[in-house]
Amino acid sequence: MSTEPKRTRSGGRAARQSIRSVRDIKMLPGLTRKIPLCEVMDGVQVEMIDNASMDILENVGVQFRDPLALEDWKKAGAKIVGEMVYLDRGLVRDLIATIPSDFTYHARNPENNVRLGGPHSVFVPMTGAPFLRDLDDVRRNPTLDDLAMFHKLSHMSPALHSSAHHIVEPYDHPISQRHLRITYSSMKYSDKMFMGMTTSPKNAEDVMEMCAILYGKDFLDDHPVTTGNCNGNSPLVWDETMLGAMRAFCKRNQPVLCSPFVLGGANTPASVPATVAQLNAEALSALAYTQVIRRGCPAIYGHYLASVSMKSGAPMAGTPEISLMNFMIGQMARYYGVPWRTSNTLGGAKTFDAQAGYESATTLSAVMHAGANYIWHSAGWNEAGMHCSVAKFIVDAEQCAMAYRMAEGPRWDDFDQAIAAVSDVGPGGHYLGHPHTLEKFQSAFFMPELFDNNSIEQWSADGEKEITQRALETARAMLSEYQEPKLDKARDEALLDYIARREIEIPAADELNQSY
Repeated sequence: MSTEPKRTRSGGRAARQSIRSVRDIKMLPGLTRKIPLCEVMDGVQVEMIDNASMDILENVGVQFRDPLALEDWKKAGAKIVGEMVYLDRGLVRDLIATIPSDFTYHARNPENNVRLGGPHSVFVPMTGAPFLRDLDDVRRNPTLDDLAMFHKLSHMSPALHSSAHHIVEPYDHPISQRHLRITYSSMKYSDKMFMGMTTSPKNAEDVMEMCAILYGKDFLDDHPVTTGNCNGNSPLVWDETMLGAMRAFCKRNQPVLCSPFVLGGANTPASVPATVAQLNAEALSALAYTQVIRRGCPAIYGHYLASVSMKSGAPMAGTPEISLMNFMIGQMARYYGVPWRTSNTLGGAKTFDAQAGYESATTLSAVMHAGANYIWHSAGWNEAGMHCSVAKFIVDAEQCAMAYRMAEGPRWDDFDQAIAAVSDVGPGGHYLGHPHTLEKFQSAFFMPELFDNNSIEQWSADGEKEITQRALETARAMLSEYQEPKLDKARDEALLDYIARREIEIPAADELNQSY
């Protein structure tokens, strides 16, 4: 009988389970896509859309409901009739040519900096939900604490590159002052990049001041740190609120999403190509205006896409036409050489059910193959954006990680080793114990944490948990493990002092801060 001590295997099942039990919250680098693009138009059709859009800008015109913008356009050489601006295509091309084709976002933690444009993409959570489905899957009004919860979950989700801004509306704070607390929450609970509120020009200016406190005024001048969203009023209208916010961001060299708000068949023609032509004209007019404000400032071709049910008038998500429009808009943005934004994982389902999954998966797949850069509304969206679901947020974030892996393309670094394993194993064998498999067991294939792939017997033994329950349990576990990435003490105090001063200056009112 041997008296040698019993040897233990260092790479056995227990070791592998131990590795998997440690949650990896390190943010994935910004995605560099390596899969082919889906382009549904040929060169002639791209030029057809471009020509139709330029005809709209020259002959139909775009309404800029803002005296300052009208004066800016007049100085830039545009034809002005009342509030109508008629843009010569040569002027538009000259202006948009100065938009950077790509740039780098600078996060509070430099390790979380991300590049945007060309093949470089980022995933950003949803924003703007007036309700949430909470950790008990109850639909209710959100609070500032609920917003902080989503910012924490964003921070801990590796495939999400941003904490966004008002993922949910905090109803326990006055509307006129809400932007201050939303911005602080975005900054405090995550050290990823974030979005800045553009709900009024004054609010946008406050966001810029808070960014200057966090990063330094000089830093902002040549380092994008946040993103504003400016929605157009389709068809062919830009209003004073959005244009004023756009000026606040562009003057500080911070990028904005120039986003026509499309409800196909309601505020655009009932035609996919004609809708894209109108949307393109609207986006180009705003993109051009960013360069009137400040030549060379970063800007992003944006949009929100939905088609309208001809039975009820309700917006629809996950339809074939939305996918086609994403493919076409991606082609147009690349034609002009500018980064572009789209919306992701959208749906109209009222709960996190099969409809929600199908709608979101359809959109996610199209977005990835369309080559979008700023992929917004990537986690939590449900009920046409009326609520953010905690359960769906968690699963969507993992879906983004899966899409990220797909878009990286095949990995060839270990091809020779893997092929050699075929000779080692031979006919009739298996690879589970082969050294190459043991070395690559974590990285060879994506292993979803939230999908159950066990046998039905094991699933029953584990409590017959469906995905909503699994996701909510995961969210609770993540929140229990959350560690705040602490702000610099002096900057934190300066931010809180600024908020306190502005909350005294801005009356607590249930209206947007337009004056203070």
